[in-house]
Amino acid sequence: MPQEHLSPVSSDAPGGDTPALGIGLCLSGGGYRAMLFHLGVLWRLAELGYLGSADHDGKHGPIGTLQRISSVSGGSIVAAALGLAWNDLQVDEDELLERFRELVVKPVEDFASQTTVSIWSAAWAAVVSTVNKSVARVYRRRLYGNKTLQDFPDSPRFVINATNLQSGALWRFSKPFTRDWRVGEIKNPTDSIASVVGASSAFPPFLSPARFKYNESQYTPGSGSGLQKPPYTTRPALADGGVYDNMGLETVFKNFQTVIVSNAGGGYQPKQKIAGDWALQSYRVMSTIDNQVRSLRKRVLISSLASLEKYGVYWSIRSDIDGYPAENKLPCPHERTRELADIPTDLAAKDKTTQRRLINWGYAICDAGIRSWVEDDLTPPTDFPYPAEGV
Repeated sequence: MPQEHLSPVSSDAPGGDTPALGIGLCLSGGGYRAMLFHLGVLWRLAELGYLGSADHDGKHGPIGTLQRISSVSGGSIVAAALGLAWNDLQVDEDELLERFRELVVKPVEDFASQTTVSIWSAAWAAVVSTVNKSVARVYRRRLYGNKTLQDFPDSPRFVINATNLQSGALWRFSKPFTRDWRVGEIKNPTDSIASVVGASSAFPPFLSPARFKYNESQYTPGSGSGLQKPPYTTRPALADGGVYDNMGLETVFKNFQTVIVSNAGGGYQPKQKIAGDWALQSYRVMSTIDNQVRSLRKRVLISSLASLEKYGVYWSIRSDIDGYPAENKLPCPHERTRELADIPTDLAAKDKTTQRRLINWGYAICDAGIRSWVEDDLTPPTDFPYPAEGV
């Protein structure tokens, strides 16, 4: 197939026929590591005015304003915190950064200081209830309260992604609707943010499935393709959005001309010895397949950016900042940032130094990426958000 016919997202799932002017931001999965890395990304975007309503002119033409934030797993934890704080942030008013630190940074850092789920708590949760319900309860108690999807702003649109294990398609949660293109659409959903993020971060097989319960009458008639019937409609079983699309590209790539992708996903590591038992060997095989799918998405995305089919930028927690041509970048030795990239994908507490190093690294690579590939004449940062910790 010719390169121009390739796409990093499904050709079957519906989307915009002609990408609209505007920016779509994608925040990948990766547990607390991703959550904190993306927090630094959002911090720098706030400084650069990318959360505001003023139009931006990119290196290759107008790129408009931030229209959508699409997230997966660990990215969804911080995206939801931003979405719930959005109206109080008053993004176009003075002293935005002070409000951002108080309403987004502080709650997420406090959340990262405690473990959401461990092997022992998961084992106990599996006895008394389910692990996923236990995780959602932690999210509700410590971060989101009883807020629902209707507490998100109208614009930009926040899309929290999960994977439907029944249909094999993406299940997207947002304020105007929740939908799986095969199962159908529910307008104005009232699912709790805790349960939605719990589904998006339901890493299989330990934290999944996240089970939801709906009535058939809630669905828009004829909105599904082939699977708009029970139990697909009434009892969907969802897992981590990263099973389907770890970068959250599906709900952005077809819709907007400018795509900014922040990838804090884990790396695939060679192993000298492979377990002989079927369970561990099967896990390794699934990881290998998953790595190839992610690599293909990344390659085709970057090709689209390089050919200017799309405007925007991709960066990874594993990137080398020296590969970005922007001047006056913050000092980020690759051996130090690789240490951060190798932090395990989990929901375990992180000490303050590790938190701040991850935030600083996300902040620095976001700055380098935006100033290198998206927009000219932006003022370089004077220092990290946490200068004493660096990366």
